[in-house]
Amino acid sequence: MTFDSLLTAANPTQLWLEISPDDRSQAWQYQNYSTPSSRWNATLNCITLNTFLSWLRTEYAPQAKVYPHQAALASIWEFVNGVAIVWETTKIVLIPSETIDTAELRVPQEWIDIPEWTADYYLGVQVNLDDGWMRIWGYTTHQQLKTNGHYDASDRTYSLDEDELIADINILWVAQQLGITEATKSAIAPLAIPQTQAENLIQRLGNPEIIIPRLEIPFTIWGAILAHGGWRQRLYERRQGLPDQWSILQWLRSGISDVAQQIGWQQVELQPSLARSRSLESTPASVALSRQLVIAGQQYELRITQQDSEQWRFELRNTSMGALIPEGVKLRLLTEDLQDFENNEDTATTAVEQLFVEVALEPGEGIVWEIEPTPEGYEREILRF
Repeated sequence: MTFDSLLTAANPTQLWLEISPDDRSQAWQYQNYSTPSSRWNATLNCITLNTFLSWLRTEYAPQAKVYPHQAALASIWEFVNGVAIVWETTKIVLIPSETIDTAELRVPQEWIDIPEWTADYYLGVQVNLDDGWMRIWGYTTHQQLKTNGHYDASDRTYSLDEDELIADINILWVAQQLGITEATKSAIAPLAIPQTQAENLIQRLGNPEIIIPRLEIPFTIWGAILAHGGWRQRLYERRQGLPDQWSILQWLRSGISDVAQQIGWQQVELQPSLARSRSLESTPASVALSRQLVIAGQQYELRITQQDSEQWRFELRNTSMGALIPEGVKLRLLTEDLQDFENNEDTATTAVEQLFVEVALEPGEGIVWEIEPTPEGYEREILRF
């Protein structure tokens, strides 16, 4: 039996994709998980992502990217099945399963009721690793799942029967190419919890002996932790027994952690004219932290420098040759639980060379940065000072 003939002929309206040996071997590199089930979930999702994304970029959307970014996937797959892909204004979530029975599509509640995670379309994916293929067997919208789906409180999923899904994925691509739009999403209320509560729960759920942490606490609380990229990452790291990966002083003294490097943070040497004349006891005064960003299609740099033992400067620049930061762009700092504070924001009221915010921070204090418009692949991170 050849892949292209008999399998595709069995369901000609559905998308069949061959899983390459390289994708399989790459998936097995995902080993940093607290339980065997999480490790297998990551393997299955990695294979699904790599196979589908390669096809999508070749056939329809060369600019398609994983959401929110590659480095965030481990902290998602530790807890939840599914992976998101974005291109232009469209977002889809792939829900892989090895089950032979595709009578229904079951989507974890996180992909439906966390506002930052919601997608336009949800695709059911049947994966057969033994024979090396996967099948997109149906899709639906967020609105359909939220409005007509069956919610199962026992495993916190929304489900739709197979006959309620659209089997032919070509309908989605044709509509995209013709510019046909439809209402795909239902309104979802934001989720939030106090910082103290989040810290207590991260400590509790960070115990790897808790096999399924997503079912241990009410969803509104759990969803708020996962929605906050910094809290979710810290929970993931605690379950691995890892030390803090987001200490700014540690980055300056000993180098940037691997996970932070994956999303683009790096050390840069300051020009002598920009470095402080007096040395700081805790860190080299001539070293700054830098992250390259893409905002509205242009290249930017976010830079962090230490001004004195407590004072830090966040600075945003447009790095395109001769370009300025356009009117309306905002650089904002927030507390760890996303609260404003005095003088926490700088806004370009006209085109400017830079935006900056200076802030005094106590040892161990966490800061979250935001920029409007939102940079590509942005997710909240807690920088610890």
